[in-house]
Amino acid sequence: MTMLHWSLALGIVAAGLASAPSRAAVVDQQPNGFSLQEHETIAAAPDKVWAELIQPAHWWNKAHTFSGDSKNLTLEAKAGGCWCETLADGGSVLHMTVVYAAPGKLLRLRGALGPFQSTGMDGAMNVVLEPGDKEKKTTKLTVVYNLGGYVWGGYQALPASADGVLNLQFYRLKQLIETGSPDTPRPAGEKP
Repeated sequence: MTMLHWSLALGIVAAGLASAPSRAAVVDQQPNGFSLQEHETIAAAPDKVWAELIQPAHWWNKAHTFSGDSKNLTLEAKAGGCWCETLADGGSVLHMTVVYAAPGKLLRLRGALGPFQSTGMDGAMNVVLEPGDKEKKTTKLTVVYNLGGYVWGGYQALPASADGVLNLQFYRLKQLIETGSPDTPRPAGEKP
């Protein structure tokens, strides 16, 4: 997938999600970077959420891969581990590097996803799992992705586009865990 395709895909997703109610947000934007937050409450215990979180091949949308197939994604959940993607003809992509892994609690990664790889940007993503309602065995998932660095022409719509893509991905994780399929669409008007 070319960077042009990534840019177009980001724009389409952002446009589609802009009207949908959500607990996702660009929480800060400065000339040198921005911060995104995504929130989901998942009807499962943190250990079950963790088990799926570290298998992006199960829930990451194939439209947001370089190979066009989520099955090519792997994530080694230990310090120094690679969130990688295999490509045809022996190629590969390092999406992010794991810098902190506390099973069932926190996954911290460094790197710039998708089209941001071709810029001067770098980022830190924290995926925090907290027990929610113990009787219902829920997990509060919070994702904070902080990005900064040089981008030709400035950030403009990039933060909103990236927010839309991340919101989609973590909703897919929730749906996989709760329904067995990441492709279950969010009901109209439902807030995450």
